[in-house]
Amino acid sequence: MIWSVGEEQRLSGSARAALGDGTNSVVVSAASIWEIAIKRATGKLRPPVDDLIGSLRERGVALLSITVEHAWAAGALPLHHRDPFDRVLVAQAQLEGLTIVTRDSEIAKYQVAILPA
Repeated sequence: MIWSVGEEQRLSGSARAALGDGTNSVVVSAASIWEIAIKRATGKLRPPVDDLIGSLRERGVALLSITVEHAWAAGALPLHHRDPFDRVLVAQAQLEGLTIVTRDSEIAKYQVAILPA
């Protein structure tokens, strides 16, 4: 998600095309924002823009909250992946019928649509 805001060249051509296609809905999970905020606070990451949420909204990106159903589904997933943020993303994609744009090969172990980043 960060690459789509300020470093598009790091995305695959297919990911750039899909994200730029106005007929596709682009959704960012609160889990991604949360993880970025933690990494920013610890100095492990600097987002490409200061107002990340504002930038996403300006681009017409839908922001997806984490519901109790998402949390429950994430907890019930097989332990292919131990990162709780990624597990929430998988659960949300499964429940909401979304595709995850990622380079994380561990996510491919779940029954979820993936578009290589």
